[in-house]
Amino acid sequence: MIALPYDYFLIVWFVLATASTAYVAFDQFNGNPEPTVMKWGFILVTLYMGPFGLLLYVLADKEPRPGEHEQFTSPLWKQGIGSTIHCVAGDATGIILAAAVTALMGLPMWIDLIVEYVAGFSFGLFIFQSLFMKKMMGGTYWENVRKSFMPEFISMNAMMAGMAPTMSFLMMGRDMRAMDPLELVFWGVMSLGVMVGFATAYPFNVWMVKKKIKHGLMTERTGGKAAGASQSHQHGHGDTGHHGGGIQRGSDHRMGGEATVPQLVALAGVTSFLLISGMVVPGFSVNLSLSARDVDGAIMPPGMINTFDLPGEAMKDMAAVKPRQVLYKAPPDARGDRVLEPRIEDGVKVFDIEASIIQWNILPDVAVEAYAYNRQVPGPRLQMTEGDHVRINFHNALPETTTVHWHGLILPNEMDGPAKITQKPVPPGGSYTYEFTVGQSGTYFYHSHDHPDRQQALGLYGALLIAPKDPGAEVKADFDYTIQLQEWLKREWLTYPAMLMEGALPNYFTINGKAYPSTDTVAMKVGQTIKLRFIGTNNNFVHPMHVHGGPFEVVAVDGVTLNQSARYQADTVNLGPGQRYDVVWTARKPGKWLVHCHIPHHTANNNVEQQGGGGLMLVLDVK
Repeated sequence: MIALPYDYFLIVWFVLATASTAYVAFDQFNGNPEPTVMKWGFILVTLYMGPFGLLLYVLADKEPRPGEHEQFTSPLWKQGIGSTIHCVAGDATGIILAAAVTALMGLPMWIDLIVEYVAGFSFGLFIFQSLFMKKMMGGTYWENVRKSFMPEFISMNAMMAGMAPTMSFLMMGRDMRAMDPLELVFWGVMSLGVMVGFATAYPFNVWMVKKKIKHGLMTERTGGKAAGASQSHQHGHGDTGHHGGGIQRGSDHRMGGEATVPQLVALAGVTSFLLISGMVVPGFSVNLSLSARDVDGAIMPPGMINTFDLPGEAMKDMAAVKPRQVLYKAPPDARGDRVLEPRIEDGVKVFDIEASIIQWNILPDVAVEAYAYNRQVPGPRLQMTEGDHVRINFHNALPETTTVHWHGLILPNEMDGPAKITQKPVPPGGSYTYEFTVGQSGTYFYHSHDHPDRQQALGLYGALLIAPKDPGAEVKADFDYTIQLQEWLKREWLTYPAMLMEGALPNYFTINGKAYPSTDTVAMKVGQTIKLRFIGTNNNFVHPMHVHGGPFEVVAVDGVTLNQSARYQADTVNLGPGQRYDVVWTARKPGKWLVHCHIPHHTANNNVEQQGGGGLMLVLDVK
């Protein structure tokens, strides 16, 4: 899935890795004089490390001219590369295979790391060392297992000490697609982990080659005989290749070549400490108890604090909407809050609404991935009359459960909507019917009540306007305009649910699904009045909504019309999430009069003003 800019880099990286691997494979089997096991070692490492594997091959192993391989590969630093290549090829293969299997099985990350170590060590020891090197090492298979155990243990520890934290921090960091083997970023993390593991294992392999307890690079000429580089270059730094890959105990307490038992024990101890640290320390910062299934490929907002006790459910709630889940792309000029006309069935007003994921333009050049009712943000306006019997057929086309709550209404408890409290959540593809008699009048709204911090923030809300049974009881004005507020977080191509917490603060703000200058302009004449219905469909801030050009009269609060004596004059109302104010404003003077939030940051688009403002602004254009 292409979701973030670096996904394009990963595509390029793996194209280069494929091309590099193809070149190394062709060149190895068309003239480079070394044993088959090392040919495959370089091929696998280049597959994992891409151009860097190719670079190592060209600088350290590719015969520059016929007959020069022994001399070219003799320096100790090149011999160390050969030893590390052999280690990484076997160990990394086991680690990567284990990582893919454990992720698909849904095992927690901490178990994943242990399985990866066991698989990498086993593959390296029993396959790459003891089996593939048997011809060069001599002796029986199990003798080679015994001889190779300590060098492989030291090398594997050092490599995994680098790979483990790299994988842990990146897989459980911001982009947790890295835990899913079906995502390209998973393989990108594996590739980077192998490169870090190679770097941490290299110095230990150089030492073991120098002490003649591990093979470096070798040369195999026609006839199949393998020879170390130093056999034809005895005075070079690489007097190592003719020694076996295992360990032999001597009477002077040395274990193969020049390494002593204390040296090997110290090396094993240090690399074990590095290994344990590399596997444990990430657990202080990220939640290693989670699996790929627990996080479901969540991409966290930039700057979000991710701690070792952050639950997987919280990560999924805060995660970006996955672009591939978009079912519909609304036209850039599409408007929300369109009146949904009911059909009448046996005297019952029937409304059909569906929740789905759409792409919605809040500005001509800014589109968000939104959760929407009936493919619009806000959802369709439901207009009823006090005393109506209504039925709302709801269908869930989201990839997650949801419900609908009718904010402020008095109705049967089973119709109220809170998930797992009054009803079972509606599953993906499922439906639920809400039915009740309307007993109130005024300005209300409906919204999700299952993970509302995510779903309502992403667009699941709509106006619910109820006319009084007695038309004379309604406060009249020349114009009636509904204002539904929302806060959005759009960064690095992705849409996240805006929340009042670190890393999740909004950077766009909308009225009726649009940010200024894409909000409506309402044309009026001097002397006319307009009823502004402010609805706090937003999740986070208290918005001080202010109207220029003179005060308005507050005539209703939270759906309840105020008595004449209780009405009051103001020019600002503090509109909190869930609150509603009906106010009547009179056009006293000609001009363009603003309706806006009085928090300046909320009248900008990604902190930038456009045509005099942004976000929570609209214009009353009085002639």
